[in-house]
Amino acid sequence: MKAERSRGPPMSVDQLSVSLTKEQAYALVDAVSERDELALTASAHENEETGEWVFEATCDSPPDLDAFSDLARQVLGGEVTFSVETIDPEVNWVAKSLEGLAPVIAGGFYVYGSHATEPVPEHLTPMRIEAAQAFGTGHHETTTGCLEAIEMVLRKRTPSRMIDIGTGTGVLAIALAKRVDAKILATDIDPIAVTTTIDNANDNGVGAQIDTIEATGLDHPEIAGRAPYDLIVANILAGPLTELAPGMGRIAQPGGNAILSGILNTQADGVIAAYEAAGFALVDHLKRKDWTTLVLRKG
Repeated sequence: MKAERSRGPPMSVDQLSVSLTKEQAYALVDAVSERDELALTASAHENEETGEWVFEATCDSPPDLDAFSDLARQVLGGEVTFSVETIDPEVNWVAKSLEGLAPVIAGGFYVYGSHATEPVPEHLTPMRIEAAQAFGTGHHETTTGCLEAIEMVLRKRTPSRMIDIGTGTGVLAIALAKRVDAKILATDIDPIAVTTTIDNANDNGVGAQIDTIEATGLDHPEIAGRAPYDLIVANILAGPLTELAPGMGRIAQPGGNAILSGILNTQADGVIAAYEAAGFALVDHLKRKDWTTLVLRKG
């Protein structure tokens, strides 16, 4: 499942859903995720009982069904009939859907929630990340891909200027702070994600290493003021990553690395081309199920 960040608890919440093919469901998630006004969260998942793929979006009530239908026609090329269900606004559905998930091991990290009772393996770096109203508990293939890519980069170099763009829960910034004794700038468009990152960083004992700011893309003076960066991580979406490529090229230190994810395998070539045009070279291409993580180096 690839779920986008929540904007916060609304007064009343509806859930839209429709059965689609796997490719259609992912395409609609990507399209909705680029329209912040349409939904609080968007996700695609497989129904384990029927094998069907389902698109779901959680929205302020009432949802803009005309806008969803228009977007579906543009993206999928046909009519889509959404079902709508009112859900309890007092329930944190993001957290509820993640309760009881098993710990994740990736890149030498052990990512777990407070519900996990087993001891942390001694040879792994622990990170406690609670289910919250922000994306990034470590369970999605984009996050595990980034953690593995971080380990690959840190085997070869120790960065000193790092930035995590679209930090979500702060999981990637915390991973860097756990491994490197340096400051990390963590940014997100969502104020809830910024607050969640601060809480998680403090909970993991690395709050002093992580500075957080609310920013849209690279549009903040502190981002430019701290450049150039010798390690950039960004687990967002292919569309925004492509748009950010020229700016990423400007803030990256020559010889520095960028780790990018939130990219479907079918979108990888387009993202790679955009970053090659911005002066990056492809170092590695990790594929985890339908998702890609790219490791790049500034030329």
